[in-house]
Amino acid sequence: MSETQPPASRYPVPQLSEMPDDIRERILAVQEKSGFIPNVFLMLARRPDEFRAFFAYHDALMDKDSGLTKAEREMIVVATSSLNQCQYCVVAHGAILRIRAKNPLIADQVAANYRKADITPRQRAMLDFAIKVSLEAQQVEERDFEALHAHGFTDEDAWDIAAIAAFFALSNRIANATSLRPNTEFYALGRG
Repeated sequence: MSETQPPASRYPVPQLSEMPDDIRERILAVQEKSGFIPNVFLMLARRPDEFRAFFAYHDALMDKDSGLTKAEREMIVVATSSLNQCQYCVVAHGAILRIRAKNPLIADQVAANYRKADITPRQRAMLDFAIKVSLEAQQVEERDFEALHAHGFTDEDAWDIAAIAAFFALSNRIANATSLRPNTEFYALGRG
C-alpha cells in the first residue's frame, strides 16, 4: 500500500495548462533547474497578480548584488521563518541555505537557535537585527544601526536585512494560513 502525497496547500492549485503563459514559463524554468516545482509556486499561481507581485519583490530582495551574500539572505529567511513557525519556509529556505553556504549543518543550527549556530559575529549581528525587525520593529533605533556598522554593514545593507525579514513575515503568514507544505525534495537538498 503506497502513501499518497498530502496536498500542497489547503487551496487547490491550478494545472500548468490553466496558468497564464508568463507564470507557466517561470514555473517550468524552476522545475528544469531544480528537478521539481516548489509548492509555493503552485499555490500562488492560483492568484496570478499576487504571484507576479510576490516574485518580483522576492527577486528584487534575494537576487541582487549588495553587501549581503546570497547565503546570508537565506540565513535571514531561515531565522525569521523559524521565529514565525513557518514550516514551509524553514524547510525550503533551509535547503537553499545549505546549498549556498555549502554547509549541511548550518540551516538546522540557524533554525533551532541562531545564537548557538556556527556563524560569524557579523552574521550574528545581522540576524539580531532581523529578529528585532520581526519581533519589535517599532523599537529599532540608531544603536541597532551602529551595531551593524561595527560589523561593516552599511545603511543600505540594514535596509536589505529589514526588507527580507519583513517580506518573509508576509510569506510566513500566507504559508501558515494556507497550510502550505514543503516538498519532500527539500529535506535532502544540500545535506550530502
